[in-house]
Amino acid sequence: MVRKRGEYGVLILTAVFFISFTLISANFYRLAVYSGEIPAAESDSKMTLEAGECQGTIYDRNMKPLTNAETKHMAAAVPAALNREETAQYAVDKEQFYSDFEKGEPFIFQCTDNALESEGLTVFEVPVRYSDIQTARHVIGYLSDNKGVDGIEYAYDSVLRNSFPENSVTYTVDGFGNIMIGDGKEVFRTKAYKSGVVLTIDKDIQEICEKCGEKLKKGAIVCADIKNGDILAMASFPSYEPDNISEALNDERCPLIDRALYSYSVGSVFKLVTAASALEQGLGGYMYDCGGNIDVDGKLFNCHKLDGHGLQNMSEAMTNSCNTYFIDLSRCLDMGKYRQMATYLGFGKENYLCAGITGSGGVLPTEKELNVPAELANFAFGQGKLTATPLQITQLTCAIANNGEMPVLRLIRGLTADGTEIGGEKNPQLSKVMSEETAKELRQMMILAVRDNERSKAKSRKISAGAKTSTAQTGKFGKNGEELCHAWITGFFPARQPKYAVTVLIEDGGYGNDAAAPVFRNIAEKIKELNEKS
Repeated sequence: MVRKRGEYGVLILTAVFFISFTLISANFYRLAVYSGEIPAAESDSKMTLEAGECQGTIYDRNMKPLTNAETKHMAAAVPAALNREETAQYAVDKEQFYSDFEKGEPFIFQCTDNALESEGLTVFEVPVRYSDIQTARHVIGYLSDNKGVDGIEYAYDSVLRNSFPENSVTYTVDGFGNIMIGDGKEVFRTKAYKSGVVLTIDKDIQEICEKCGEKLKKGAIVCADIKNGDILAMASFPSYEPDNISEALNDERCPLIDRALYSYSVGSVFKLVTAASALEQGLGGYMYDCGGNIDVDGKLFNCHKLDGHGLQNMSEAMTNSCNTYFIDLSRCLDMGKYRQMATYLGFGKENYLCAGITGSGGVLPTEKELNVPAELANFAFGQGKLTATPLQITQLTCAIANNGEMPVLRLIRGLTADGTEIGGEKNPQLSKVMSEETAKELRQMMILAVRDNERSKAKSRKISAGAKTSTAQTGKFGKNGEELCHAWITGFFPARQPKYAVTVLIEDGGYGNDAAAPVFRNIAEKIKELNEKS
């Protein structure tokens, strides 16, 4: 049979193609089977699911978490390897679970804490940033777009939101994008959230102060360790919800303000400073006959007891909170030394705690202003231009309770990498602001102001304390024409061996003894109970 020339060409091309295909196939087989350089598994890829956001923790002084204190459970699910209905029983949001499951792709869902792991279900325990009832709200601050914008969240944003590795599960995926069940999975459970910032706050004491002050419409409570100045609690009222900042911005009570850092008219607690200066200047035995008022350069100043307290020594005047006694006493003091005492005790100076958390310096009248007799008279019992923060008043009380050595208040202990060890902790800073004898006499006056005052609502049968109340005039008036006054109390306990200093401020709260003293007493009793349990 005769073939045409074109047919031979087709046969030759076919043969060449067949031989080439055979050689290529043989070579690929040799490489895959013998060399091990291109095994079949290498053509597969990996797919990773991340479960839960990881952020550093804010701890209290005892390494109890203030954030990340609670947890939730998240699960990575592979639909092809699961029974839909059996797995759905673990879902917190079943409707969303069904929707994601039907897509057929691996997904993450929040599950109950009894969810059972399997080849197709991986369960992670994930920290929740804030609790439903979050303690130390104003200290911790809040986030916006996952950035700290207030409080410790702001001050330590780079520490708390570093590039932490997340919880994850990694699967092998074949060339068609299918999870290769039975081929194993790589699970990573992060511990990075254990790193973070350690505060001086004591979570239990903070909760006591917040509970005791929960009925305050506006105010602040500060509790400090008198020996080292550690702030054990710093609460501001009212509080706010971090997830609803717009509501807080529209609240006329201004809940976003941390009132522990805000300065107010001080009132009679400043008599402690006047007394301290007098004692240092050798006027501890000063006597004065209170007749209910006193004339200062033609201006009449009234005592709160309009018919007068009669003849008073310094301790009796402190117990009775006699305005006229301290006005007359101030006129005998060396002006420079008097104002310097106030400066030594922290008045007019800011309390820097960390970036973004600084207590106001308040207003300390100048020496020139105090040369005006009426201004000096107001200054003597904490009125006039003088303002101070609850932090400053607490620092004053620490100095008195700590034998004249005043600690610098601090909020930060240090940093931690593992939730166990603290790094970068600094030693307490103290300064001698008055003699030990002066501090002792002031402590005794504060103890008698509670113990010997039948009307004192700071007095407790459970624990002894020393304290001074204050009703600070503001010059503002309410709807009914009554003057609005800030209610204060500052004190220490136990009386014989002081450990804690507590200051309570109730903005526009009225009388210090009526409004603030019961809160102080309750806090002291609760802290005593706490210590007895531990």
